Amino acid sequence: MPDFLDQQRTLENYWRAVILFGQNVASYKFALAKSLIDLSAAGQAVISLEALADPFSRHIVDHLAKAPKQATSASSRFLDACRTVTDRDKLIGATVKLGFNNVIDAFHVVNRGDIPVRFFVDERSSGGGIRLTDELFRLREHVQFVNLPHEVEARWRLVETAWQLEMSRNALAVDVDGLELVVTRSGRRTSLTGCRDALNGYQKGKCFYCFCDIEIHRADVDHFLPHTLKQLNLGLPVDGVWNLVLTCRDCNRGVDGKSSRVPRRRLLERLDTRNEFFIGSHHPLRETLLAQTGQTRVERTQFLNGAYDTAWQYLIHTWQPEFEHAPAF
Repeated sequence: MPDFLDQQRTLENYWRAVILFGQNVASYKFALAKSLIDLSAAGQAVISLEALADPFSRHIVDHLAKAPKQATSASSRFLDACRTVTDRDKLIGATVKLGFNNVIDAFHVVNRGDIPVRFFVDERSSGGGIRLTDELFRLREHVQFVNLPHEVEARWRLVETAWQLEMSRNALAVDVDGLELVVTRSGRRTSLTGCRDALNGYQKGKCFYCFCDIEIHRADVDHFLPHTLKQLNLGLPVDGVWNLVLTCRDCNRGVDGKSSRVPRRRLLERLDTRNEFFIGSHHPLRETLLAQTGQTRVERTQFLNGAYDTAWQYLIHTWQPEFEHAPAF
């Protein structure tokens, strides 16, 4: 989780650290995250395991219908129940018995340690379920909260696709096709998730250039080094994930927006930082960035500087936003 929380240690960024940087051997953390979002809407703090099992199992079942592999292990009694048990009450019972053995304990663990914020408290030892914390309810009041369900879903789809395709990390290549991220293998392209949804969390819900808050489905996907470079046949992979950023509409295409100009060189360091957030995460975006820009930090820095120099040589004009909010990364 390289420097992700160094600036803006907000509730939403602690949440994002859990979703983006936590280890995943099964998709249960994503199902629990979506369940917490669902259940917190009612404003009730005390949640029984039966009440938690309802949305938790429902989210798992929904994803199993699209991606049958939801864990790295060869077998799972809980996933088998989700595949075969059609009676809702029986599935809730099986989820209470089998579904929470590890995920409740592991939810807040990032980089082998607990984050300092708790979104729920485990009360199973006293015969209860979980208790939602004030931090979770306050999170719902933040402007960024509307983005979080989309970010969880996008992360889930990225992870489950890597498992489903049973691909080695080095074989996984993710590119952009319109506004979708797609994975390519042996000439076949599989849609992963919306580009905006997948990128937003790594930018902490901020415009890349001016750091204003953005709402996912109103944000623009911009090529940091302009897309027009493709027409020059320079061999720069400008459609790679490394070069894609989310921006507000004013910065991208407003009256004084970037358009097809090259961002000032100081913004290249910001792109490098954002890309290192990808590297600090787990595949497939991590492996895609390594393949596109270099296996070591030195190689990645050389790649970005070389690409920037080429872009500036041909496009000449540079740009930066007229105003920037406090830095988010």
